[in-house]
Amino acid sequence: MLTSSIVTAATLNSYLSSVSNLDIKIVDCRFALGDRDLGRQQYETAHIPGAYYLDLNRDLSSPAGVHGGRHPLPDDRVLGDKLAAMGISSDTLVVAYDDSRFGFAARLWWLLRYYGHDRVALLDGGYSNWQAGYPVTSDPPAVAVPGNFQPQLQSDWIVDIDRVRAIQHSAAHLLIDSREPARYLGKTEPIDPAAGHIPSAVNYPWQGVTTPEGFCLPIQEQQQRWSAILPDLASSAQPQLEKIVYCGSGVTACVNLFSLELAGIAGAKLYPGSWSDWCSY
Repeated sequence: MLTSSIVTAATLNSYLSSVSNLDIKIVDCRFALGDRDLGRQQYETAHIPGAYYLDLNRDLSSPAGVHGGRHPLPDDRVLGDKLAAMGISSDTLVVAYDDSRFGFAARLWWLLRYYGHDRVALLDGGYSNWQAGYPVTSDPPAVAVPGNFQPQLQSDWIVDIDRVRAIQHSAAHLLIDSREPARYLGKTEPIDPAAGHIPSAVNYPWQGVTTPEGFCLPIQEQQQRWSAILPDLASSAQPQLEKIVYCGSGVTACVNLFSLELAGIAGAKLYPGSWSDWCSY
């Protein structure tokens, strides 16, 4: 059974081919910020057999307001009902995938764990790797027997702008900006109305978690990646350092949160509003 937050295409195929009563649900999270309908169109054209689709804007976020960022966290009751309608219960293994180096699937991975559901993994290599060797379909999934999914929010996993303001220059805290260097440095800003980064934040681009083909780097490399700012992963003092991760709107920051989890670095938190919230004031 799954013992990692990563599942390979071969392993997923073996799960789907098994005659056991394994409770598994697959969720397609493909999306494109520049074409908001593309992910659903791709899903309707072809997807992993049995997969459901969740849209970043419609399902994995709430409507944006003046403040709070471009992708506020979804209402847990609304998303919880959608997950239950897919047949997801407390013992269901959820496998999420996209075609963007975990850029959107990690949002669902983080949300499920934030809701208290730890049985969730990302598909290594994403959809492109799967379709290169395994069957796809345009058929919708079978109607599921509703599950009993009930979110149990881990409220201490998130911080708001007031908390970030209060700790941004504290040595007992670490702010991690997950965007690409050009946006962090303020050289370009293609989405938000202002360029730059939160003062004192360090830059760890989320793309560094995977290869260009979307395969997750080994655990040792994930640990090495963080060693410059968290040199002693085994230190008893390390969990006392409050680690806050952000990006543009709280989505790709989840890829870095995934990397921290793989590296064995506990307690990292998400600033859901991220830069799009910060620069709105």
